[in-house]
Amino acid sequence: MIRLLTTIIAGIVLGGIVHLVSVLALPRIASQDAYARLTPLTKVNEVSQLPQTSPDNAPLPFLDPAFAVAVCRYDLSNGPLKLTVPISQAYTAVSFYTRSEVAYYAINDRSAGRKIIELDLMTTEQHGNLPEDEDVTAADRLIIDSPSTTGLIVMKALASEPGLMPQARAALSSASCKVQPEPQAKS
Repeated sequence: MIRLLTTIIAGIVLGGIVHLVSVLALPRIASQDAYARLTPLTKVNEVSQLPQTSPDNAPLPFLDPAFAVAVCRYDLSNGPLKLTVPISQAYTAVSFYTRSEVAYYAINDRSAGRKIIELDLMTTEQHGNLPEDEDVTAADRLIIDSPSTTGLIVMKALASEPGLMPQARAALSSASCKVQPEPQAKS
């Protein structure tokens, strides 16, 4: 009886370990992550609008059909990015993700406090190379340090009614995500 009970407990523990390892490893070994799914739909360092979401054509799971969505697939190896996103009528949000889908920053229209969300995205090394000039490091300049050189910026604009979707899409069509030349540090 004790041998049977020990075998059952060992099987349950081993099954739990295998389950836990597979659940934790799956996101790292999955071939169709968000970055891979968006690669054919987007260009590097450019804003690309995703098609209107429906159950049949959603490029990513769990997208809300009340939001217009645009994506910038970024690569900071050629320099920092300047991101500008106009505020839509209802609500606008911008989220930043590494290549491995780790969210590291988010901002919305309420926290931006302006009619446009403007920020600079760069690596820690690029940020460290900025000159100490007051013109470059103005207090109203928002600088985000990316933990990786590649990743995704997801921009969403809410259409509070279906008839407002063209306005939400128009707001995102004016967004830009462009490489900025790195200012040279003074020697």
